[in-house]
Amino acid sequence: MGPRRRLLLVSNSSLRGGGYLGHCQQPVRSFLGRKVNRVLFIPYALYDQDAYAKTAREKFESLGYGLDSIHESSDPVEAVRKSEAIFIGGGNTFRLLKALYDNNLLQEIRKRVLEDGIPYIGSSAGTNVATISINTTNDMPIVYPPSLQALGLVPFNINPHYLDPDVNSTHMGETRAERILQYHEEPNTPPVLGLREGTMLLVEGDKATLQGVTGARLFLRGEKPTEHEPGTDFSFLLTDSNSQKP
Repeated sequence: MGPRRRLLLVSNSSLRGGGYLGHCQQPVRSFLGRKVNRVLFIPYALYDQDAYAKTAREKFESLGYGLDSIHESSDPVEAVRKSEAIFIGGGNTFRLLKALYDNNLLQEIRKRVLEDGIPYIGSSAGTNVATISINTTNDMPIVYPPSLQALGLVPFNINPHYLDPDVNSTHMGETRAERILQYHEEPNTPPVLGLREGTMLLVEGDKATLQGVTGARLFLRGEKPTEHEPGTDFSFLLTDSNSQKP
């Protein structure tokens, strides 16, 4: 995918005790740097896009960046083509992906990020759609996108808001780990990185590093899940040959 790729894939938009993007505002500022003046926000994952854009705009302006919301543009494709940086926020992943398909934005975003090298920030659902597919989202399919295939900015899947099993819980449904293992019962399924809340993955070209205050759990098909702390180098996941195990 080349050295131009720059991604900040955040597990969650809000962390207990903090405001919107409060837990990751310093990484966001460091990631965007001084060359970016305005960020293109894609609020399609939530129903009330005006309110969502207002929240995002207030946060990014507090960090020193202007924000344009794509839903306010008469030409979403042109808005992507002119963007300096892209931020896709959380909400319902199925609603988000359907809107990206409906507005013919997947190829445009992919080109801007992978070929032109503009920064991409995803949070929750915005992180889901940055991966191969949304198969490992936590959301209900309230609408139906044409495909579960997503942007493919990285050759693996992510499960945001990853929750560890609670040994004291009386809940009888599947744990998050069990659901991911069910996914890996299917052939040719890629790795899944379970990002706990408070964690994010920084991708710079062919290097991927875990950041944040919590850890992550990596699921590889046919192997026992492994635990990883912030600072872990996940660059090997960016190699296509490691993305699927038959």
